[in-house]
Amino acid sequence: MSTVEYVLPLVAHIEKDEPPARTDALEAAARAVLVLLADDRSADPEGEWHAAVEAWQGYRIRKVVRRARGGEWRRANTLPGITVAHGTAEVRVYPPIPLDGWPKDLAKLQVSGTDLDEPAAPPAPAPGQPVLWLNPTLEMTAGKAMAQVGHGAHIAWMQLGAAARKEWAARDFDLAVRSPAPAAWPALATSGRPVVRDAGFTEVAPGSCTVVADVPWPCS
Repeated sequence: MSTVEYVLPLVAHIEKDEPPARTDALEAAARAVLVLLADDRSADPEGEWHAAVEAWQGYRIRKVVRRARGGEWRRANTLPGITVAHGTAEVRVYPPIPLDGWPKDLAKLQVSGTDLDEPAAPPAPAPGQPVLWLNPTLEMTAGKAMAQVGHGAHIAWMQLGAAARKEWAARDFDLAVRSPAPAAWPALATSGRPVVRDAGFTEVAPGSCTVVADVPWPCS
């Protein structure tokens, strides 16, 4: 286990006049986490990001979402990382960094209060599509929810075998983020599927169940 706490930075591209739709941003964040984990720079023991990813996963898989626009976004794109575009959203993910070691171009970005609208209700998930179910009884900003669905995708990925991971990657990490009807949530949360329980640093109480990952492959 690492003695230094690492965090995974994610930066959402949010222009004031043309912000992304909330669901697009959430799905982009979850996919970005998976893309980074599957990248050879992370997965290959000789990869340049591997040691940082291992140190991060050896403690808490903490993620922090910040927002950028204009010149901030352009500068954020000059740092090593991966940008995932999805629908109206763009999210850039970076290799893990020490909690107190943020690069200056990321450290200055806003971290709190990120919220987004949903112009239209998203469609029902496609048959066989992985779904990250958000707890409908909790109020979370978009930034907080982006981190939580990133956790959900990450936990599901960690519990999948090599064949399932390969298939998901071949699908370009297709997934949906949805909120179930409140009456359906208790059964989902106790279904045995991968569950995110929040540490309670921000917005929700410690131990709150925020996301259930529903993937079409058996999880160990």
